[in-house]
Amino acid sequence: MSNLVESKGIILFSKNHKEKDKLVKIFTQSAGKMMFFVKGAHRQNNPLTPALLPFTEAVYIGDFREEGLSFLNNAKDIQGFRKIQEDIFLSGYGTYLLNLADAAIDDRVYDPHLYHFLHQALSLMNTEVDAEIITNIFEVQLLQRFGVSPTWSHCVLCGQTQGKFDYSSKYNGVLCQNHWSADEHRYHADPRAVHFARLFSAISYDKLQEVNVKSETKDQIRLFIDALYEEYVGIHLKSKKFIDQMKSWEGMLTKKEE
Repeated sequence: MSNLVESKGIILFSKNHKEKDKLVKIFTQSAGKMMFFVKGAHRQNNPLTPALLPFTEAVYIGDFREEGLSFLNNAKDIQGFRKIQEDIFLSGYGTYLLNLADAAIDDRVYDPHLYHFLHQALSLMNTEVDAEIITNIFEVQLLQRFGVSPTWSHCVLCGQTQGKFDYSSKYNGVLCQNHWSADEHRYHADPRAVHFARLFSAISYDKLQEVNVKSETKDQIRLFIDALYEEYVGIHLKSKKFIDQMKSWEGMLTKKEE
């Protein structure tokens, strides 16, 4: 069964198919993630080319099929996230977000909330807002899509909401300092990292410009979130490895500029 429709969508990735064609995965707003066959995608002056670039959102028109490949016919209202497209560091973080969204839900699952969340993240990343923090928020809030729902708002044992906290797998949430002894295998994470993870679990991207995080604290947040994903999610994306490597490149580039 097929249906010729149009939907706003974000390019997740594309790959060459034979010599002239492409397979393009698009997160559509109306029908979830779908793989599209694009005939003659490499043809010179193909009108679809701008709509197939990485980090592009457009209204895609085609034959949306319930099974197998769908077929892309046209596109309109094409908007590229230009800064992400032109900056290797931003594109690294952006690719990781796209890969996480792709991994978090099955194909053809209608999920307008995740679509909007991804769009917000990419839109902010396309401005001057800190890409690392955007990514951390996305990771923490996406945990629920992988079936992980830690208690962040209060100590799971006494309800305390203020002070220093650590994370406990045993209790599936945070423990205040008074109850750290209840789990000798708690993460022993930097309390600053746990503080920001708690904040990120509930913050809206609309409030993001109010968040300022020191570089050393970012490193601790990265370690903490990595530990959560390793324990609960267990995916190992190439794009994640790439952004980890980028940290050393940034340091090298900074020294050269000095």
